[in-house]
Amino acid sequence: MTVLQRPPLDLSATTVGVLPQIAARIDDAIAIRHDLHRHPELAFEEHRTSSRVAELLQQWGYQVTTGLGGTGVVGTLQRGQGTRRLGLRADIDALPIHEDSGLAYASQRDGLMHACGHDGHTAILLSAAHYLARHGRFDGTLQLVFQPAEETGSGATKMIDDGLFERFPVDAIYGLHNWPGVPTGHFGFVDGPAMASVDWAQLRVVGNGGHGAEPQHAVDPILAAAHIVTALQSVVSRNVDPRQMGVVTVGSIHGGKAANVIPDVVELTLTVRAYLPEVRDTLRRRVIDIAEQTAAAFGARAEISFPRGFPSVINHPEQTALVRDVAHAAFGRGQVVEDFAPRTASEDFAFLLQARPGSFVFVGNGDSAPLHSPRYVFNDAAIAPAASLWARLAEHYLVESTT
Repeated sequence: MTVLQRPPLDLSATTVGVLPQIAARIDDAIAIRHDLHRHPELAFEEHRTSSRVAELLQQWGYQVTTGLGGTGVVGTLQRGQGTRRLGLRADIDALPIHEDSGLAYASQRDGLMHACGHDGHTAILLSAAHYLARHGRFDGTLQLVFQPAEETGSGATKMIDDGLFERFPVDAIYGLHNWPGVPTGHFGFVDGPAMASVDWAQLRVVGNGGHGAEPQHAVDPILAAAHIVTALQSVVSRNVDPRQMGVVTVGSIHGGKAANVIPDVVELTLTVRAYLPEVRDTLRRRVIDIAEQTAAAFGARAEISFPRGFPSVINHPEQTALVRDVAHAAFGRGQVVEDFAPRTASEDFAFLLQARPGSFVFVGNGDSAPLHSPRYVFNDAAIAPAASLWARLAEHYLVESTT
């Protein structure tokens, strides 16, 4: 058996860039992306997308498993006798947003849109999959994970519960996300917390309604809710270490219908975010305490539903250093954003990183509209660099150690 040696990383290299085999078929990769964009599907409804992914992987020689986590797909490619196992993940779901991009290949499904670039992430991983099947030089097992329902935060856990890592074991798992405002095809890497946890709270302030002309006979939940909103602004400024990140946002408040009627109930919704688990717990505790105690101070009652959402994406140092070094060697330091900062958005890739070591990478989308905007457009120019990074990472990682 010929044992492949891991190629040395030349950190002095300027740029090697996109693999020529990936560049040669970029039109095919873009056509796949545009097809997926025309046919967006919501969480756990990605039947067409899954079928298309599975069909292509099978054509290229992958062992394909469908239906994992509902609509997830895993493509497995094993070569040689190597024992190393690498996982690469792409998300496949769309959003309930009406597209306003003006694209010739805009969504054909009214009210649904790939407004976060998951069609691009899928095309990137498929492009890397084709290269690795046809040209890849590696010794080990490649597991390509196409995950449903990232936007709802339930796809990763559903796949894990369905035995993802038991049936398709990996030593490390990697994922990526495009990011508007970062130069196209440039890469960002973050050590430790890379994206925030997110929890959503639903708050009902229950009072005792009455006539607006006789407020003394009522318990006004609007007044109590207003004080709760104001008091919540103290949570981050007075309960979180200033060197740490925390967000408490009241996104909606609804109560009452007439100017002269005090309602019985006011409803609020909140988003709460943090990088560190201990900060997340502090925010949760203080939001509950402030809501309950402030409502009580006005004679009202606070009822809180506060389910756990996503944990924070916490990249593992060894795996992050490896992919960063691969990017430096392949593209040169000029194409790596060295001061790339953590993002306060959230990602359910966090659950995969809790189960296995790995890292979540960012690739620039250029000067585009923000994610989740009806005018967002994924930049096709990011496909080839990102696919080349995945291919190079796989070839670098999947070699049998001789020591």
